[in-house]
This record gives sequence, structure tokens and C-alpha cells, in this order.
Amino acid sequence: MSERNKKKLQPGDENPMPSEAFRAWRRRLGLKQKDAADLLGLKKRMIQYYETGSRNGSDVAIPKSIRLACYALQAGVGDYDGHTAHPMPTAPAPEPPMLMQLAPEPELEPNEAEAAAIQSTSS
Repeated sequence: MSERNKKKLQPGDENPMPSEAFRAWRRRLGLKQKDAADLLGLKKRMIQYYETGSRNGSDVAIPKSIRLACYALQAGVGDYDGHTAHPMPTAPAPEPPMLMQLAPEPELEPNEAEAAAIQSTSS
């Protein structure tokens, strides 16, 4: 943090998470900014502030609660009720792309079939 924007350290902020480490965490988990925001209970804009390390020219520190939540999500913990760690929900597998079904070729009458065969050999 710059000297001008330096804030008094809160208990637990002795080991700040650099913005580059936060972005690397999100990418390592294969999350888009919106996905990370949803999992952390934040707005996408906060994810952007954490990843750049600033907001309107002021330094932004990643709070300890968010750092611990990142650690839990990386460990596969999606929720905790005070007794049990619940796994992260798995995203449903994407639907396979629909294949275009080609219409069957119309059957040709015998005379048309012969004419088509003659035409294809003469070209």
C-alpha cells in the first residue's frame, strides 16, 4: 500500500494476500469473476478491486475473511454450518452441442436415378 493510503493493520492482516495471488487463485479454480463473486458472497466489482488492488486510486486490501474463504473453496469446502464442512456444489456438466440432423435425401424414381447417374458421370 502507498504511504498516503496506508491504513492501520487490523488483527489478522499481518499476512496480506497480494492482488496477483487473488487473481491466480481464481484462475487456478477455473472461475470467472462473477463465479468467484457468487461463491464468496460479493459483487463482481469487489472481485475486480481485489484483483487490481485499488479502488478509485485508493489501495484495497483483501480482508482476512475473504482470504480464509478462498482457502476453504480451494480445499473443496463450499459451506460450513459450525459442525460440518459441506462440499462445493459441482457444476452440472455442460450439455453436448446439438448436432444438426440432415434431412434424408429424397428417393428418386428409377428414371430420375438413371438420369442423375448419367449426369454425374458426364460431368
